[in-house]
Amino acid sequence: MDTDERKRLEEQIRKSEKKYRELFNNIPYPIFILDKDLKIIDCNDMVFGVYGYRKEDVLRKSFTDLFEPEENRDFAREIRRTKTMNQVRHITRYGPAIYVNIRIAPTEHAGEAAFLVTTSDITKRLLVEQQLIQAGKMAMLGEMATAIVHELNQPLSVMKTASSFIVKKIRKGEQIREEILKTMAEEIDSHVDRASGIINHLLEFGRKSEVKREKVNINETVERSLALFMQQLKHREIVVEKDFQSDLPPVLANNNRLEQVFINLLVNARDAIEDKFEKLVHSPEKKIFLRTRLFDGKVRIEVADTGVGIPKPLLEKIFEPFFTTKRVGRGTGIGLSISLGIVQDYEGTIEVETRESVGSSFIVTFPVSSEEA
Repeated sequence: MDTDERKRLEEQIRKSEKKYRELFNNIPYPIFILDKDLKIIDCNDMVFGVYGYRKEDVLRKSFTDLFEPEENRDFAREIRRTKTMNQVRHITRYGPAIYVNIRIAPTEHAGEAAFLVTTSDITKRLLVEQQLIQAGKMAMLGEMATAIVHELNQPLSVMKTASSFIVKKIRKGEQIREEILKTMAEEIDSHVDRASGIINHLLEFGRKSEVKREKVNINETVERSLALFMQQLKHREIVVEKDFQSDLPPVLANNNRLEQVFINLLVNARDAIEDKFEKLVHSPEKKIFLRTRLFDGKVRIEVADTGVGIPKPLLEKIFEPFFTTKRVGRGTGIGLSISLGIVQDYEGTIEVETRESVGSSFIVTFPVSSEEA
């Protein structure tokens, strides 16, 4: 190769590298190239725009240093094993932590194995979603008012009966046997605890949920969701049949937000059964089935009912915002839409199986926490 040919090829390579660098730096989201030890060996200019770090600040540092240490997850393991990581918190140089979605792809750099990592800042989007979720939660609490009254009425009735008996005896100057007094005091004490538990549960449910993920025991979450409705369902003669797998591994999510999903599904099941009961002359079977299973490597939760079912032409619309099959005044139309969004935030899915006049089954699945896989 003569000197002129070599110079021409070197110029082409230089122009090609310049073009690559310009493209690399003008992509509108941060890009990192990591070596096999997850140390940052290159990044584009958007890292400064989003994180406040200059290139020289992060080169040769571990990419895992950007994660909030209190997240308490094995991020190095996740990066090597997954293609996506959603809604994780990253540290910025000057401001509060931001929430990002991360995409990971294996690549090569300078002839060595590497990882190409892109992040997208979703903090503002999450803020809007959180406001919508909170609005849905407040609407749901309004719909749950009757159920809450039923749940509180029973312990209050027990306490009122016991206290009235004691007051009556005192006014008459009659002695109360010690064992009776002890039994009544214990009843009052236990029902005060129950009423307090219901109120605390409502306060906890009503507060704004954090986006932060944690290990969630699905059986406990479904049980807590059901607890708010149990007395009301009994009053309406709706039987709940539970079939929970006892050794389910945890899922990585937020307990409060998942509770909102299952409460919504229970409300819908209740209303579907009530609608069917009102339309039919004979009394239909009034049942809700709750099942949990580890199926095909995922945690599967099924909420089924013996309600009216969903007409096929409407099935594709039920997850659309503000669409509802309920009569005016009975539903807002945002419950299923919000529930789908929450489930998808945790890499989950919701499927629906339905037959008109027979009932519906909503099947929610979540991946097992990566630490348990």
